[in-house]
Amino acid sequence: MRTLVRVEEVVRETPSMVTLRFSYPAPALPGQFVMVWVPGDDEVPMSLSYREDGSPKGITVKVMGSTSRHLTELKVGDRIGIRGPYGNHFPLDGNRVLVVGGGSGTAALAPAAEAAHARGARVDVALGAVTAAELLFRDRLRRIAGDLQVSTDDGSEGHHGFVTALVGPMLASARYDAVWTCGPEIMMSKVMAAAKPLSVPVFGSMERIMKCAINLCDACSLGPYHVCADGPVFTHVQLEGLEDFGRYKRSMAGLRIPV
Repeated sequence: MRTLVRVEEVVRETPSMVTLRFSYPAPALPGQFVMVWVPGDDEVPMSLSYREDGSPKGITVKVMGSTSRHLTELKVGDRIGIRGPYGNHFPLDGNRVLVVGGGSGTAALAPAAEAAHARGARVDVALGAVTAAELLFRDRLRRIAGDLQVSTDDGSEGHHGFVTALVGPMLASARYDAVWTCGPEIMMSKVMAAAKPLSVPVFGSMERIMKCAINLCDACSLGPYHVCADGPVFTHVQLEGLEDFGRYKRSMAGLRIPV
């Protein structure tokens, strides 16, 4: 599905992130993404940070370039193009899930956490950001989390350090059926390393430049995979051993550059 939608609500979530809410009838599964077109600018992939049927969907935007900056400057009543949703989703089986979010990556995880909670699973959360003001959806996730632990790089709230320091103790304290994670790839690789000795499956949501979102342009290649069609959610089995994972991404010109 593809259509123009009206921005119905603009919410400043953190100093660097803004949520845009809009009505879009196409059903979406937790973890899927949409392509967002800014008239007169460009089209970019965005995870759905709100996806419930019967209520406005949403994207949560952090400024990464000119198009995302344009999105954060939109007002209620402005129009954007939406097509999708695309990609796969987080598996909603399992009775206990650990969600590990870093920075803006939490936008992809929040709908999955809510969906798991709604079907009766216990959801624990490790939430990280550079500083307390940048902790995305902390209160939203606290409402559903059995245990929510926070880490900030500057020590302004919770653990002083990276969120990965919380993962090992949390995994050791309970039996988890899965770990879901999204954020910097170095963070996700450390999450996978912590879960591996315990044989807990990890599902990571990947971010890459996308131009077509329909498995044609090769811009989002990740080793043998295309993030738009094979992802954005990948298992630790798929990601382990990939030369690009945690090391390289593609520029707009298709060149490999360090993450």
